[in-house]
Amino acid sequence: MNSTEASKSVVRNYLSTRDWSDLSARKALFAEDATWTLIGDLPMSGTWHGHKGIFEDFLGLAFSRIDTATLDLTVTELIAEGDKVVLEWTSKAQVHGGGSYDQHCLAIFTVRDGVIASVREYFDTEHARHALFSA
Repeated sequence: MNSTEASKSVVRNYLSTRDWSDLSARKALFAEDATWTLIGDLPMSGTWHGHKGIFEDFLGLAFSRIDTATLDLTVTELIAEGDKVVLEWTSKAQVHGGGSYDQHCLAIFTVRDGVIASVREYFDTEHARHALFSA
């Protein structure tokens, strides 16, 4: 398998792990020193480091705002070249306390040695601020 197909396979494996409570399966797909950068100025924006930073701090904060049982991710596009994979998707979920989250996302994954080394994610921060962080 060439590097492009191998990189796509790793990201597909990440997407196929639908049980958000099974962190061990997700963590196994990330390098110990991986980073996830969320572009913007939200409380969860910034660069998150390592398994704890990504899965407990960053995703823990994000998922604490929504009912994960209602979370529906739909992949729109998956494009790869070498160790880079561009993923476009929609995320829909019910927000705790009422309302809904309907987001369009794009992320660039870097895959090295069969695991995800970094992610840079972009989405509509105004929608996220309104849906997830308005008091």
